Amino acid sequence: MLTAPLAAAFARVALANIQREYPRHISHLLRAPREELSPRVLHPAFYGSYDWHSAVHMHWLLVRILRLYPDQQDIVAVLDRHLAPHPLAAELRYFESAAGRTFERPYGWAWLLELQAELLRQGNTEWSDALQPLAGELARRMASFVQGAPYPIRAGSHGNTAFACLLALDYARAAKHQTLQDAVRSAALRWYGADRDAPLAYEPSLDDFLSPALVEAALMREAMPSHNFGAWLKGFVPAGIDLAPPVVADRSDAKQSHLDGLALSRAWCLRKLGYAAAAERQLSAALPHVVGGDYVGEHWLASFATLALTAEALKTP
Repeated sequence: MLTAPLAAAFARVALANIQREYPRHISHLLRAPREELSPRVLHPAFYGSYDWHSAVHMHWLLVRILRLYPDQQDIVAVLDRHLAPHPLAAELRYFESAAGRTFERPYGWAWLLELQAELLRQGNTEWSDALQPLAGELARRMASFVQGAPYPIRAGSHGNTAFACLLALDYARAAKHQTLQDAVRSAALRWYGADRDAPLAYEPSLDDFLSPALVEAALMREAMPSHNFGAWLKGFVPAGIDLAPPVVADRSDAKQSHLDGLALSRAWCLRKLGYAAAAERQLSAALPHVVGGDYVGEHWLASFATLALTAEALKTP
């Protein structure tokens, strides 16, 4: 589990991260010359970190730590500023603009929903009420997206639909959003129900931070009736799961640093699937590199480490 010293180290990284405006990777659809591109203006709640989605899941990290280790006023003070009605209304306006139509779909959408799920569990109604208009809009978009998508996205990075659906399903349960629950379950069965013989030997690609096979299996565990899942998993990974931790040759390379995240997300999935020893092997390989390394990894890895260390213990029934 996430020990107090480790939580404190992760919180220090996250607090610095979400208030650090630069360097910033901007994903913005320009529709006219001289458009405003300042992160703090466009995204007054989630201006910090290397990009918008990383800012969102570092906020999630702080809320989860606060739930595990309450009465941390440094965290509360920052979240009071960022998760307030005025900055979050500006975030919603961005999504409602032409530039925001597909902005951060589906990965950022899913992490925003997971942030709201954590706020609902944490019990701060002031923060969750302020975030609800944006969460409600993205929940509606997510349901529409998965209902209309004829194929899944099987990438090992941001586009992956199985990972996004896992987080969206967690939100749907926490928020009692039955429409989104039904949409995710239906899409998962339609996309993945007939899958067999997952090509685990082809993983990973150099910039993967998700295992396409494992996140799919983790989603199907949530989406399928439990009495059917065992047979599906046996057909999907007939030889079982035996994955060596990924090798990272250069942690200053933004894409290669994804591989530490891959080990952490694998650990999260493997725990969900009941492979405790395999999960520990992945976690042990990546955990020493979460804090204190190059910013290309440090701006996001602590959130994935926290997901791996705490998600199963704290998930919504």
